[in-house]
Amino acid sequence: MTTSTLPVLVAGAGPAGLVAALALLQNDIPVRIIDKEPQHRIGQRGAGIWPRTFEVFHFLGVPEVHETAKAVIPVREYKSGTLEPAKTYMMAAHNEPHPLIPYNNAKLIGQQTLEGILRSHLEKKYNCFVELATELQSFDQDGDRVFAKLVKKTNGGHVSEVLEAAYLLGTDGARGVTRKQLGLTFLGETRDDFRAIIGDVRLEIKGLDRDHWHFFGDRASSLVTLRPTDEIAPDGFQLLLASKDHDLTKLLDDKKSLFQCISEVIGAEVDFREIAWFSEFRPNIRMVDKFGIGRAFVAGDAAHVHSPTGGQGLNSSVQDAFNIAWKISLVYKGLSPASLLDSYTIERIPVIAEMLNITSTLLQRIQDAPLERAMEREKKLDMLGINYRFSPIVREEFSADGPVSAYRVLEEGVLVAGDRAPDAPRLRLGADDGATSLFAVFSPKRHTVLVFGPDVASAADILDALSTYPRAALHSVVVLPQASGTAATSEVDVLVDEAGHAYRGYLAAKGERRVVVVRPDGVVGAIVRGAEGVTAYFEKIFV
Repeated sequence: MTTSTLPVLVAGAGPAGLVAALALLQNDIPVRIIDKEPQHRIGQRGAGIWPRTFEVFHFLGVPEVHETAKAVIPVREYKSGTLEPAKTYMMAAHNEPHPLIPYNNAKLIGQQTLEGILRSHLEKKYNCFVELATELQSFDQDGDRVFAKLVKKTNGGHVSEVLEAAYLLGTDGARGVTRKQLGLTFLGETRDDFRAIIGDVRLEIKGLDRDHWHFFGDRASSLVTLRPTDEIAPDGFQLLLASKDHDLTKLLDDKKSLFQCISEVIGAEVDFREIAWFSEFRPNIRMVDKFGIGRAFVAGDAAHVHSPTGGQGLNSSVQDAFNIAWKISLVYKGLSPASLLDSYTIERIPVIAEMLNITSTLLQRIQDAPLERAMEREKKLDMLGINYRFSPIVREEFSADGPVSAYRVLEEGVLVAGDRAPDAPRLRLGADDGATSLFAVFSPKRHTVLVFGPDVASAADILDALSTYPRAALHSVVVLPQASGTAATSEVDVLVDEAGHAYRGYLAAKGERRVVVVRPDGVVGAIVRGAEGVTAYFEKIFV
């Protein structure tokens, strides 16, 4: 048995684990990321990516996710037992471009493709590779470290290792070791009233186009959906079969009967070519009571499972990981107190609880409502309105708004500490002609302090207050409404907002001062009036 040491062990290499590893490595925190599976998982699985998650990938420097993802296509229902269209509609209204929201529509990308993109960035940028066939078997912890026992399967045998890590992040799924050994409760229910077969298939049906998400059959008996995706193959589809007339477990073991069932529901001859992956699904709706104990934390499916309706699961997992990664980074570097890590549970529990309520309501609607109504996706699912206004580490000095839902609909003209920080394009870099945006300025490696004021001099006391904090963990920016007094200094950058997008998005008035602190995860940490408020905020962040 070998022994090694490392700052952070990430157990589980799905989207949450990969995002956590990327965010930690961007913060110069070495990680090992392991996965018990011998091969990388295949399958489209959760393919919907919502706008707020695209913003996370933007901050992580992974533009390929949005570039590769495809637009959501219209749903087409068919008359029972035929290929004759009955109704065609979109699941959600298309959102026009908006200067404060650079990614304003959901798109689709298979989980297999997404994970491949993330792994590629880990490998090429950081020389970090997922260690397959390596399982977290058990762990202990004291006040200073985690002792993780790893078992790697190799050549028919296994090699054991004890890893000493400062922190453990368990992204090892609903059946993983981390949550169970921490003794976290997994409150909720398993729904037996809805079961389905999901998978990736290659097939051809004469006359069936690849421009629609096809729905066949009747939810009262059997329903087949086929979503075309070239990620599988030019004849590839993501399949769902839900049936009250067939034993789905038996169909999984009998491909001939499965193919016959699908053909009967569609009402046409189907040329089945390959099943790349398939599995039986039934909704488990559960969540932990806390997201970590001591130096060990959980994220993603290790912390919450739910109905896939609404496509919130993968997105929530990514946002879990992004929330905890910057906090671990600061605490590990000795820049922040360990108490900062407590805010991970405090901030994510209300969000996930509301997400479970929303997805459960959508699941019930799938069973009870007309299909078009059941497939409708409301605005709050874009996740742009998710907020941490209730968090003890945010500070608000302007708004008197009371508590709101953690899953609110984004409202234009409203910005409170704990909300998502808006983008603002067409900003000039001081007196230069170079253009940038706030999203290009924000970084997972640091807090960004935006000082809205009439000139650079108006930020003097703010910069003086910030000088007592770690310089590498902060980026100070003065945002001016016009090109006057625009000279940058060694302490502060200057952006000129002649188009007015930043001033409008951050509710700043010309001639008045407003200070907005944006956290490394793109959340507004503070909206304050001056140096006193800035100091009060950072006293909770830094030691």
